[in-house]
Amino acid sequence: MWLASLCFHTCSCYTHWAPRDHGQCPPILRFQHPGFHQDTGPGSFRTKKRFETGRIEPNYPKVCGHQGNVLDIKWNPFIDNIIASCSEDTSVRIWEIPEGGLKRNMTEALLELHGHSRRVGLVEWHPTTNNILFSAGYDYKVLIWNLDVGEPVKMIDCHSDVILCMSFNTDGSLLTTTCKDKKLRVIEPRSGRVLQEANCKNHRVNRVVFLGNMKRLLTTGVSRWNTRQIALWDQEDLSMPLIEEEIDGLSGLLFPFYDADTHMLYLAGKGDGNIRYYEISTEKPFLSYLMEFRSPAPQKGLGVMPKHGLDVSACEVFRFYKLVTLKGLIEPISMIVPRRSDSYQEDIYPMTPGTEPALTPDEWLGGINRDPVLMSLKEGYKKSSKMVFKAPIKEKKSVVVNGIDLLENVPPRTENELLRMFFRQQDEIRRLKEELAQKDIRIRQLQLELKNLRNSPKNC
Repeated sequence: MWLASLCFHTCSCYTHWAPRDHGQCPPILRFQHPGFHQDTGPGSFRTKKRFETGRIEPNYPKVCGHQGNVLDIKWNPFIDNIIASCSEDTSVRIWEIPEGGLKRNMTEALLELHGHSRRVGLVEWHPTTNNILFSAGYDYKVLIWNLDVGEPVKMIDCHSDVILCMSFNTDGSLLTTTCKDKKLRVIEPRSGRVLQEANCKNHRVNRVVFLGNMKRLLTTGVSRWNTRQIALWDQEDLSMPLIEEEIDGLSGLLFPFYDADTHMLYLAGKGDGNIRYYEISTEKPFLSYLMEFRSPAPQKGLGVMPKHGLDVSACEVFRFYKLVTLKGLIEPISMIVPRRSDSYQEDIYPMTPGTEPALTPDEWLGGINRDPVLMSLKEGYKKSSKMVFKAPIKEKKSVVVNGIDLLENVPPRTENELLRMFFRQQDEIRRLKEELAQKDIRIRQLQLELKNLRNSPKNC
């Protein structure tokens, strides 16, 4: 089981209940944050085994193949050591972390995916299908990648501004997005058809999450009075939210985390030191506040551990990894159900989505939907998946989706984009000059060999 630090992300999954006291927290992971330390450099992130603790040295190996800042990273839910990243350099890359960890900087990705004309801000793996990846760029498009062939197979082009968040329902048949155009959308991803759309002028949405199989969506955003707010929606009717609840008057983004197994919602604000918990139900009042975890250290970001990585013997039902940039720390926060029994607690650990995909890319693209393959945590997590990622052999060519060439030249909109394009062109010019010089040398060698052949005694 791996951790990756960027802003900070781990593979996303969910869990539940009361936090440990600070004195009982697991050891703290200390790390260098790429935004604050020059040794990391732009376009890089680090990975670390979750049991390794202590200070990370400045020369600790990193993944540094991108040419622009890395904006998002996500672990593959079915293959533990495969991670996807996206960057300001407009690319999405797939990396394989060695079993024993990095021994040196990794610059070569297993797979480079080029299809966006602007920087790419979000990546998401499909929840039930292996090797299907979604990416959202600042070109307002969502591309669906089939990693078996290394190409985009679908394009969702229904947004009129930057996409802020993406979330799937349980079987991955529906995708919901929030956008800077203040609209909440429910989309059928294979066709790109918008099934429902809400114009959220009074509740300006930032983040959204599907609430399992409840056919509900939960969004976080800002009210007309600039107070932080959450709203609950019926996915089949987005004309009005079922409920709206104001949280506080702070300015940091609210990040929602949902545990579909226990119907628990966690709200954590950027810059806050607390994490609120709610219970979600299908009947009114729908949302019941329980309590909150408090800490004096503000969080810059949060990652969560998948269910199969939790300590079931200690009744741990949710684990956050909290990024504390002021101290340069990643701090684990475990949510523990306070029970004295050492036996397995089946009521808090129902069957949960496991590490085996339910579908192949061709099956899902062909229109088949299937619920996740469930696993039991009773015997603890035992790695049984023997899946490996095989990168396809690709040739550089134009990328055409829906009759549109995604790699055609697009004029830069900002000074940063202009600079990135300039540096890319300089690198390309330098490479072509080196290639031309090598070919000139080869031509002179061949001319000399030809001259020697003509002057040899055998040809006289």
